[in-house]
Amino acid sequence: MEKARYLLLENGMVFKGKAFGADSDITGEVVFTTAMTGYLETLTDPSYYGQIVVQTFPLIGNYGVIPQDFESRKSFVKGYIVRDWCQEPSNFREQGDLDTFLREQGVPGLYGIDTRALTKIVRENGVMNGILLDELPEEMAPLLEKIKAYTITEAVKNTSTTEKVRHPYDEIERPAYDINAIYVGAHIRRSDENATGTIKNVVLMDLGAKYNIARELQKRGCDVTVVPYDTKAEEILAMKPDGIMLSNGPGDPAENVEVIAEIKKLRESGVPMFGICLGHQLLALSSGARTEKMKYGHRGANQPAKRLEDGRVFITSQNHGYCVVGDSLPDFAQVSFTNANDSTCEGVRYTDKPVFSVQFHPEASAGPLDSGFLFDDFVALMEEVSVNAVK
Repeated sequence: MEKARYLLLENGMVFKGKAFGADSDITGEVVFTTAMTGYLETLTDPSYYGQIVVQTFPLIGNYGVIPQDFESRKSFVKGYIVRDWCQEPSNFREQGDLDTFLREQGVPGLYGIDTRALTKIVRENGVMNGILLDELPEEMAPLLEKIKAYTITEAVKNTSTTEKVRHPYDEIERPAYDINAIYVGAHIRRSDENATGTIKNVVLMDLGAKYNIARELQKRGCDVTVVPYDTKAEEILAMKPDGIMLSNGPGDPAENVEVIAEIKKLRESGVPMFGICLGHQLLALSSGARTEKMKYGHRGANQPAKRLEDGRVFITSQNHGYCVVGDSLPDFAQVSFTNANDSTCEGVRYTDKPVFSVQFHPEASAGPLDSGFLFDDFVALMEEVSVNAVK
């Protein structure tokens, strides 16, 4: 017999649906993503730490669970809400179903509600907290106060790696079915095609990193060493990196005071740097800029990012609830991309150092691949700095 499950929002609104996944009552920040595919990548993206994720696409789980497509070691979402989930997935790569995966990960799910109506509420009222529970209490007031008090803390600490891990460029872990082997964009250079070039040593600071960041660097002939979020700048620079990568990650960027201080040292060192998502925000904060929480953020695989130098728009994957305040950037920093929908800052280029960053995900998996060229730009920047150093 199907069991009832409820979503109670902090404003008192209730959505009654059916339970799947793990059996537990959890509180989290309710957010929505508009991605039509890539639900496995969403579930394993550390940037969703502490959040109850709502999928706007109505049917989820139809291609099952494919471990090779995971973007981290586990699922970091607090809860998962869909209109319908597929109980009989069909895909030659699938190794299980969504319900079993959520149970194994300890993630409660809710289905059978009007996810469009819920999304409209979040869009109109802004991101709010909520709780998934199997029974509603007779007295709501105490529970609503508890929901409102929920905050996401120590998000980076709880998603980052705890040890240094090296990923040589010639030991790239390719999925059993690699879409890039079939649909190779003009901007993608695979590791075997780059074998004649100089191998670059890149340190990737894991702030809640997705696996595909390291893979994209490996494809371009980079040896990647992933280090924990709290690694000191002196230790990173002692590794003599050709470049430093700052990953995506969850939570309020301004909370990471100690990390920001270390990033400031790294930026001032003159080593080429590339920041993505949270890394983009922390770079801005380390340079004296401000960040602010957005009404409902950008989450999905169809966000338009406009490059200001030529007006070209790229369709990008995004997952963030905070943004850099463009007007707060110092004189040596220029906004390079804006969101074509709301004009928020989507990229920054620093003119005093070989450093740049973007709010969106050029490593997007399961796509789109429009902005993958930014990894090429990073490799070119490292090569340029290396040549100038020799001169």
